Amino acid sequence: MMSATLSLAAKRGFDTETWLQRLIVAAGVLFLLLALLVPLLTMLVKSLQNGAGEYIGLSNFIAYFSNPALTESILNSLNIAVWTTLIVVSTAFVFAYALTRSGMVGKKGFRLLTMLPLFAPSLLPALSMIYLFGNQGILKDWLPVDSIYGPVGIVMGLSFWAFPHALMILITAFSNSDARLYEAAKSMKTPSWRVFLTVTLPSVRYGLINTIFVIFTLTITDFGVAKVIGGQYNVLATDIYKQVVGQQNFQMGAVVSVILLLPALVSFIVERRVQRHQSSQLSARAVPLQPNKAPLRDALLTLFCTLVCGFLLLVVGMAIYASFITFWPYNMALSFNNYRFDMMDGGGWASYFNSLQMSAWAAVIGTAVVFLVAYMSEKIKPMPTARKLLQLLAMLPMAVPGIVLGLAYIFFFNQPNNPLNLMYGTMAILVLNTLVHFYTVCHLTAVTSLKQIDNEFEAVSASLKVPFYTTLRRVTLPLALPSVLDISVYLFVNAMTTVSAVVFLYSAETTLASVAVLHMDEAGDTAPAAAMAVLLMLTSLAAKTLHWLISHQILQRTQRWRQR
Repeated sequence: MMSATLSLAAKRGFDTETWLQRLIVAAGVLFLLLALLVPLLTMLVKSLQNGAGEYIGLSNFIAYFSNPALTESILNSLNIAVWTTLIVVSTAFVFAYALTRSGMVGKKGFRLLTMLPLFAPSLLPALSMIYLFGNQGILKDWLPVDSIYGPVGIVMGLSFWAFPHALMILITAFSNSDARLYEAAKSMKTPSWRVFLTVTLPSVRYGLINTIFVIFTLTITDFGVAKVIGGQYNVLATDIYKQVVGQQNFQMGAVVSVILLLPALVSFIVERRVQRHQSSQLSARAVPLQPNKAPLRDALLTLFCTLVCGFLLLVVGMAIYASFITFWPYNMALSFNNYRFDMMDGGGWASYFNSLQMSAWAAVIGTAVVFLVAYMSEKIKPMPTARKLLQLLAMLPMAVPGIVLGLAYIFFFNQPNNPLNLMYGTMAILVLNTLVHFYTVCHLTAVTSLKQIDNEFEAVSASLKVPFYTTLRRVTLPLALPSVLDISVYLFVNAMTTVSAVVFLYSAETTLASVAVLHMDEAGDTAPAAAMAVLLMLTSLAAKTLHWLISHQILQRTQRWRQR
């Protein structure tokens, strides 16, 4: 049958290789349609139906906006997102300036410390805040407000979690500057404040705008921090959880999900439009900026960076310390009792090993899928319209909150007449959901790497009648190996720590460690919850360290040509 199909394809004017390329591109489009767009559309349809599945138009939305308790969550979410964005972006701006434009010492150490939140689940800072500033917290008297449970606690927890994301973007923005502009300003004896306004800010404006929208999207859609430390202060993400899990009102959950999706989509669209208008900040004649030493400025920036890193270490250290306390605050003896997870709610040690399994599958399968799809969209000529659609679909997951995607999967995969229903409640749906949720960043990483590889490799291979898959295996993949390894560890770490995307999809046999943290905290087992969160962070750090060691050994052998 296959040979007959290939023969028919050849008679119609294209060879076997072109047919295979088109098949893979079509499979990539179908994958993203079924794994992302169709579930979202199914959720939109559910928001227009009642519990019996009958179409009722906008009645659910009218009921939502008629309830002041529910609509207040919109303002609460915006309030949290605005304050967190303001704090995080301003702090990261000064920190990035210190790392790139000052002569202070210890830059590598500061940079490494700022990466700690990337390996911790978003639940960890919320749990740590409870031990620091809660009703029985060790620093309760330092808190300027009555209670940490509410907007103050959410903003503090989100600031810890979102800070490294903002810092990475701003460091890149500050690194691309032309020293000639500063030399010209110095020769004209321009005041420092004017140089900052007329040279520094314009050179980083696109990075700054991108950072604002990225942090705003991350914070308005976060679920973990608000769930643990939000108290009675409701936000849109926690409302979805309460409607679905607490009240079993799936239709209203779909309504809230659509509402939460809107600001994320708007932020995403604006951010993409800003990137389109971004111009090059470095010309071919640009001179790299070498930071000069200024004792007073460097001392102040060192103090600032020390305070920021001190806060990060305080949050992480408090969580680790609390995980070993026997019974806070009555028995402060250190023990491993909180790590006896089989004695707690949440799935015990099985949930941790399920997370390891799910993360490993997401890293292996996800890396292969992402790289192959990116290769087809960048290096293959057939089906230009389908490839443009593929690129558009690959960017959409960035605008979809994890908890919204999880609910959409319930509506789509849990339908009895859906042939994909057999995936529901299995490890496969958790892997698929995690892959789609973090797809965009991985896709951009792969595409960026592939764009740096000259297209002449494919052209020469085609002229020599070498199949594209041979070129992919023997040329493109080895050249892009550093990015492939980065994608794999990115998927593994995020799969270990994510909670919002999978909180609706696990079953009794597939409980995950991040969800176990949530359930242990709900049951009042705060210390065991902190212990599991710490274990997730340590596992992610170990995975990153192992990734670095393996990458170093592999790249020493396969990328030696780069050192010539």
